[in-house]
Amino acid sequence: MKKNRAKILIILAAIGLSLYFLYPTYQDYQYTKTLEELSGADSVAFFEANEDKIRSARLQRMKLGLDLQGGMRVVLEVDILRFLDEIAENKDDQFEQLLESARTEIAGTDEAALDVFARKFNEAGIRLSRYYGSIRDTDDQIIRNLRRDADGAIDRAIQIVRNRVDQYGVAEPGIQRMGARRIIVELPGVTNEEEVRQLLQGTAMLEFKLLREPEVVYSVIERIDAYLAQERKDPEALDDIDVDTLETPDFDPEITTDDELRELHPFLYYVRPDQQVTGVSYVAEHHRERVNAILARPEIKELMPSNFQFVFSANYHFISEGREYYALYGMHETPELTGGVITSAQATIDPQYNQPIVTMSMNSEGSREWARITGANIGRQIAIVLDDAVFSAPVVRSRITGGRSQIEGMANIEEARLLQIILEAGALPAPVAIVEQRTVGPSLGEDSIRRGLHSVILALGLTLVFMIVYYSTAGSIADLALLFNILFILGVLAGFQATLTLPGIAGIILTIGMAVDANVLIFERIREEQVTGKTLRAAIDSGYSKAFSAIFDANITTFMVGVILYNFGTGPVQGFALTLMIGIAASLFSAIVITRVVFDSMTERKGAKVSFG
Repeated sequence: MKKNRAKILIILAAIGLSLYFLYPTYQDYQYTKTLEELSGADSVAFFEANEDKIRSARLQRMKLGLDLQGGMRVVLEVDILRFLDEIAENKDDQFEQLLESARTEIAGTDEAALDVFARKFNEAGIRLSRYYGSIRDTDDQIIRNLRRDADGAIDRAIQIVRNRVDQYGVAEPGIQRMGARRIIVELPGVTNEEEVRQLLQGTAMLEFKLLREPEVVYSVIERIDAYLAQERKDPEALDDIDVDTLETPDFDPEITTDDELRELHPFLYYVRPDQQVTGVSYVAEHHRERVNAILARPEIKELMPSNFQFVFSANYHFISEGREYYALYGMHETPELTGGVITSAQATIDPQYNQPIVTMSMNSEGSREWARITGANIGRQIAIVLDDAVFSAPVVRSRITGGRSQIEGMANIEEARLLQIILEAGALPAPVAIVEQRTVGPSLGEDSIRRGLHSVILALGLTLVFMIVYYSTAGSIADLALLFNILFILGVLAGFQATLTLPGIAGIILTIGMAVDANVLIFERIREEQVTGKTLRAAIDSGYSKAFSAIFDANITTFMVGVILYNFGTGPVQGFALTLMIGIAASLFSAIVITRVVFDSMTERKGAKVSFG
């Protein structure tokens, strides 16, 4: 027993970690079940009392794929040829003919549009410098530059889609690039096809808006807080109250309980003003939905001045106690300028201060307007807003002429690059088309879960029975290891917040067979050793030793196939490959380590008998 002490500790740690990672999934199931059983005010009261726990469990639970949860899977295609057409100069009929020929050739394929486009010009004997770059540039140089710009166009499209999906409120979306010019968007729980089409294909709206004065912003926040406090205290009294006379209770710093703070300051509980009195407030990520719901109420909008709105930052500003906090800005609803005037943007490092910056250029019309706007608002902040999310709110230091300006305040060059993508998205949007759309209804998802569970239970049950009947005591030990094997697979999936799909369940079923396959090899080898007259202890040692190479070879080759499937496959194929790889690692551990520890502990006891059938 002493020689296996380290192995026993590892086994117990693996079991403990698996249960720890699976506990949020169990919590989420219980909370969801309770909310479904409650209704009306009881449901709202339960959610408010347990909001943080519910959101935390939902965030850490095991994720379900579209085929299990229901939702939409959309494949978008970025029109790179349209992008190349828009940035070309001196276009003529020959250019249009070659462009159309390239479009015809790539139709229905995922071949890189730029490669086909360049090949058409090469076959026609026409230099690309006639339409791009300068006359001294070679075709190779121009192709490199165009490839960089085309990749940037796809990056901009992905960023726009991601921002819109976040604003739409989709939980756990999946957005990734596929191939040369396509983007896969997975939207769990979404079924409205028309809304999704409008969401993903609409033109990005880039706007420059002036922030309102801090005293105005905070007075609006206090008025909303006072209104909600009065509403909690006596809703009927609001009918006879002049909202302009509402006074918020003094904020008591001695308040320590969340319930007391929420009761006295129902809006300030969620929205915390900046202590530097900048006009900016901060909201925890898990409270954004609640704040948006409050601000969308018609009676709350009436409390705001005309031409006033609140807009959240696109990215969180800081993390406190493990929670991400987003900035909430009060600003003019009418933009001072829109993104259509931007011709280019560039992320770089300021050599003087060694800080990341973004420089941008505007057309002549935008230059005139920008000079007027900045000249009239020196010392004030202008928010850069894309699709109703603030990406930056720089302070105007001086009047900016010539259409060139500089944005500071980014944490690193990656953030500056992101802002460059956003700024250019308004000037050179690459058209996006939906080439594939698939909807999975919630009922179909529930049916998939039910059928998947039935398949797992049936496969597991038949395997357990076979092992006990054929291998007797040893089979029972192998069955115990198999149950732990499934626990480890689910624990790893939950721990890494991986997504469980229907093909993933198929991978688990396959793993069940592979897990006992390793035990079958060991048990048969032990039988052979017992026939030669070896003692039980010696037969077990020899059986494990001689079967290991065959088990390892079989599993490592299958694992390599799983790696290939995961890297080159997409969607369902990746789900199958992921659970297969996790299952192989777990089955090796359970078959070689767990069963061996059990056999060793049994054979150490005097008179212990272990039957291998």
